[in-house]
Amino acid sequence: MGDTGRGRAALVVPGKPDQARVVNLRIVQQSDNLRRGRAFDGARPDHDDHPGLSGDLGGESRGGPVDGPGGGRVGDRSDEAWEGGPFVGVLDHADVEVVERPDEVQVEGLLVGVCGTDVEIFRDGFGEPPAGRDGLVPFHESLGRVVAAPAESGFVPGDLVVGVVRRPDPEPCPACAVGAWDFCRNGRYRERGIKELDGYGMQRWGVPPEFAVKLDPSLGDLGVLTEPASVVAKAWTQAEALCRRAHVVPASAVVTGAGPIGLLAALLGVQRGFEVHVVDRVADGPKPDLVRALGAHYHADIADVSADVAIECTGVAPLAWEAIRRTSVTVLAGLTGDHDPVPLDPAVFDEVVLGNKAVVGTVNADLADYRAAADALARADRSWLAGLITRRVPLERFTEAFDKHADDVKVVVDLA
Repeated sequence: MGDTGRGRAALVVPGKPDQARVVNLRIVQQSDNLRRGRAFDGARPDHDDHPGLSGDLGGESRGGPVDGPGGGRVGDRSDEAWEGGPFVGVLDHADVEVVERPDEVQVEGLLVGVCGTDVEIFRDGFGEPPAGRDGLVPFHESLGRVVAAPAESGFVPGDLVVGVVRRPDPEPCPACAVGAWDFCRNGRYRERGIKELDGYGMQRWGVPPEFAVKLDPSLGDLGVLTEPASVVAKAWTQAEALCRRAHVVPASAVVTGAGPIGLLAALLGVQRGFEVHVVDRVADGPKPDLVRALGAHYHADIADVSADVAIECTGVAPLAWEAIRRTSVTVLAGLTGDHDPVPLDPAVFDEVVLGNKAVVGTVNADLADYRAAADALARADRSWLAGLITRRVPLERFTEAFDKHADDVKVVVDLA
């Protein structure tokens, strides 16, 4: 077990086989350990069969906890708020220390965004903690400020950055071998805060320079929208490629869903010069106003719309079906989570075939998509972007971010 020189256990976690990093962390487990007020420290040598903490800060690696003494800090929520999930509740301790690696960008965590995936991780047990661990440091939508960086990394202290979520599989598959990890073919990718790697819910995190994206400093806190914007940047790239294949000269688009993903999809559509229509069942609150402020059109019923392209962001099967019916190219970017059968009009199949229509699914994003998202946000009206962030939750009460409020669009957790 390593020693930081302060008499506390050190956590040694490998990244690449020839690299190791040492951090001194205390994380509080959700479940029984949390309710008893216990915390744990971990120690891990450079082997996958020993415990440790994963993530860029603690090594993009796998491991599990070793029980030890110590305290942690969690929010003032009742025990009932933590029932039912196996994952780490919070990483937040005054004595966190990092022995910095010279080949990584070291970042002060500022904000994390909250999305449906995070809710599923905490409440439904979705996701996959590092091997040998029953806990996962949460959150994959990041924003931070560089405090140290390698000399030739392209980053300097003070840079505003986000960390990329996905990491390529170790083989690699044909997609990961060329940096297209968002198209990973064998499913062995890893994702910060979701699958086998700890997330960005830390006040200090590290990231290899090739997985960090520099933002326009004038974005400030609005940079936390980069990861969701990267998802729709990829969706638009796919839509445009399909239009070229099908000889469609697109001028109009329908976006289904006016959540953060849908609104950002609408933004990127407007920036591309499309006539954009957004469909959502919400009749009042901030969403219709945000759509109209873009110069786009808001509809409560997709029956009112036909367009060249659809970006489907809800995962609602009947709505997706209607989007396919009413457009030449449809990109499916929403997950349903509901596997109950629903009636669908089989005539749509004939329309797809006879109309040479194209339908494609999309998930995640690669580095080019992140950079496209950063550029789109830099060109966007700051007051409009600020309207997307409707609630800001302090770290000590971070579980409140998972409670749905009527006017929520994007909720963020303040790591300061």
